[in-house]
Amino acid sequence: MSNKYIVRQPIKAPDGKILGYEILYHGENQAFSSDSGQANEFASADTIYSFLTQNSTTTLKGSLNFMTFTTMLLMKKTPRLFDKSELVIQIDDSVIIHPLSMHFVNQFAKEGYKIAANEFQFAPRYLALLDSLDYIKINIQNTPDMALHNIVEVAHSMNKKCIVAHIETPEQYQKAISLNADALEGSYVAERMETKVHSGEFLRSNFFQLLAAVNRDEPDVDEVERLISTDATLTYGLLKIANSAYFALRNRATTIHQAIMTLGMGQLKQWIYLLSASGGTQENNDPGSEEFLKRSFMRANFCTELMKYAKNMPISRAEAYLLGMFSTLNYLVDAPLSEILAEVPVSEELKDALLNKGGRCGKLYELVLSYEAANWDAITSLAEELGIPNNLLTNIYFNCMENVEILWKQLTSPTEGQTPAPEETAEADSAEE
Repeated sequence: MSNKYIVRQPIKAPDGKILGYEILYHGENQAFSSDSGQANEFASADTIYSFLTQNSTTTLKGSLNFMTFTTMLLMKKTPRLFDKSELVIQIDDSVIIHPLSMHFVNQFAKEGYKIAANEFQFAPRYLALLDSLDYIKINIQNTPDMALHNIVEVAHSMNKKCIVAHIETPEQYQKAISLNADALEGSYVAERMETKVHSGEFLRSNFFQLLAAVNRDEPDVDEVERLISTDATLTYGLLKIANSAYFALRNRATTIHQAIMTLGMGQLKQWIYLLSASGGTQENNDPGSEEFLKRSFMRANFCTELMKYAKNMPISRAEAYLLGMFSTLNYLVDAPLSEILAEVPVSEELKDALLNKGGRCGKLYELVLSYEAANWDAITSLAEELGIPNNLLTNIYFNCMENVEILWKQLTSPTEGQTPAPEETAEADSAEE
């Protein structure tokens, strides 16, 4: 049985800002393989082409997408599914040595598409391409240190941007930073935070108390309302969500109490983490915070949707949401995860999954992390172990991603990065009274 997966991974500048995203895909015989038969490459190309036809105008819209194109994808004019400003055409050795492929690459370059070379080497066939390239990508795993320095210097001397990829350890990250590369990519880059999104003091005084309150068997609405009302950014975020198009309201929620009633306690429980974290991004302006918080929210949504198909799970979908959200708590609070979880009223199954990847919950958690990391073999085995059909994973993943993007925009617009004015907070408080 063949398995087909597509995943999106961030490419970050050294200051944490997002340069773009790489679209990684895996099809019938790994589409990137130069030794795969033509029939297999056509099959993989059809998989990707079909998916992008349905999704390129939604999920991948509005960002710079780095995507490796095989000869078949180039022949099918797949790049034209993207706006020129939203695509970088990546090529590897199998395309570079193929005269027909390079004809298409040059044609797309003339049309204004950006071109990148994967795993750049000091070899004649790569050096001959330099004038046509906009980005040079280096694999830090298999490129000698001296060659790394030389490639970056040559790239910069010719006004090319250099991306160091496959960064998986802190040591590789520090090496890439020392190279003065324009951008970094890899599992460690995706996870790394420059600073804590919140101070531990803020989370301990507000977030944990609120979290405990909404997770009681019979939550006290008055207590939840009181805790939310003590934090201006949390209040503001709650009112914005309650009045968003997502809830299709006839009447606006103008008080904390009305907003809680609009969402309902079940929905509010799922949003508490995001609301609190959203307030943190307004305080420290760390350029990587927004992407990090989206990742937390994405994991939560992905875990929840996978629960529709996973067999014999000892937790509910609401608990699976918390599993995804809490996977990043150790970045938010300067304390060991075991200590943090001791303060949160969650099940032992969730704690075991987060701390030890234990039990079936741990398998679900591992599946989400493996999908993020494009660990194809692990994705297949974990999905089969959980009873989740492999052929549904990519659509579930991208549907979740699209939902996260939509809801995030509703949360942060039209006054993104602003906190309510003192008089607005005062009005809300007086309305509550």
